[in-house]
Amino acid sequence: MKIAIFGLGYVGFTAACCIASDGHEVVGVDVDEGKLTDLRAGRPLFAEPGLPALMNDAISSGRLSATGDTGEAIAGADIAIVCVGTPSGPEGAHDMRYIEAVTREIAAALATVQDGKRLTVAYRSTMRPGSMRYLIAPIFADALGDGWEERVELVYNPEFLREAQAIKDYFEPPKIVVGTVDCQPSKAMDTLNAGIEAPTFHTGYEEAELTKFVDNSWHAVKVAFGNEIGRLCQRLGISASRVHEIFVSDTKLNISPNYTRPGSAFGGSCLPKDVRALQFIAEDMGANFHLVDSLLRSNEAHKNHQFAQIDAQLPDGATVLMAGLAFKAGTDDLRESPYVDFARKLLNAGYSLKIFDPALDPGKLRGQNLRYAHANLPTIDAMLVSREEAEAGDWDLVVIATSVANELDLSGRKTVTIHTIA
Repeated sequence: MKIAIFGLGYVGFTAACCIASDGHEVVGVDVDEGKLTDLRAGRPLFAEPGLPALMNDAISSGRLSATGDTGEAIAGADIAIVCVGTPSGPEGAHDMRYIEAVTREIAAALATVQDGKRLTVAYRSTMRPGSMRYLIAPIFADALGDGWEERVELVYNPEFLREAQAIKDYFEPPKIVVGTVDCQPSKAMDTLNAGIEAPTFHTGYEEAELTKFVDNSWHAVKVAFGNEIGRLCQRLGISASRVHEIFVSDTKLNISPNYTRPGSAFGGSCLPKDVRALQFIAEDMGANFHLVDSLLRSNEAHKNHQFAQIDAQLPDGATVLMAGLAFKAGTDDLRESPYVDFARKLLNAGYSLKIFDPALDPGKLRGQNLRYAHANLPTIDAMLVSREEAEAGDWDLVVIATSVANELDLSGRKTVTIHTIA
């Protein structure tokens, strides 16, 4: 098939490379000319293990290309996949301006295309339930007129990718969810997912839309719960790791060990913004979500707790090395990374801070990622150090934030780990 992917962020770029590796013709579409230039030149848009090889193979075989022209992208296409951002708005609801803009562009371009094909437009961006039916469908109806459903099939297809494991998660997802207007399968999406073994759910738009909120809020609940227990264990002098071992051994009732290990606060591009948006929806609908309402406060409390634990160990003006800054080791995603907040707290407390994170290159940060980095750590360029500098520095303390510390020889150094509570 020919597949156009709108939005070359983490989700879109990963999907483009994985889909092209399956033999499909993929056209990446983005408003950022820098991304298009880099993709055409074979430069990875983001740090993600395994993606450079998939990208280079797809480009060299002619299966992956890039354009800023929506009409060119959808001409002859079987599927258009929308992966543009839905960042948090001022009140916590998702900002839908990018979704609306790209939908209008696709609808306007489709109105001029006369190739006889029915285009499947699948949305993967996280959106409030009702968005497909009451925001997106009316835009296509207005642009295409009577009988618009004959020209376009609208699908909501949430993604379940974890950064640093995105390729594995694309080909081995925990589930496939396809939301359609009549809850029936989509032939185009079935073709796209052929060969992927996973439980598949064909459902309505709203159920599919809510799925991502439920999943991410549950992951946030698990992280916050594990960290609250970890804090109590530290105050009581109890082994948090032993309590965790006992807790997760109960796979019949306690579900699974994922996200429950006491350690870092949650962060990244999904959990915080989706919790905020679910809070907004619950308030808007008159529901009472006391637990979900507490998640972000609990998360901030955990950041403050971890900083206080380390602040108490440091002399005034201490020199500190942080090993890890990105949300996950192996990626360069700084958006709402708890370690960015931790670095900012160290700086505000007057400590001298340097950071080792080999996946980070400030010159390659883009979009929301770049804006978040500069808003929270405007001097990030000067703080990053090489492996040699990290190992040679005279540090009062090395704060181990992520597994990038495994790349360093820290023998003889005073270290403290914040990504787990023992």
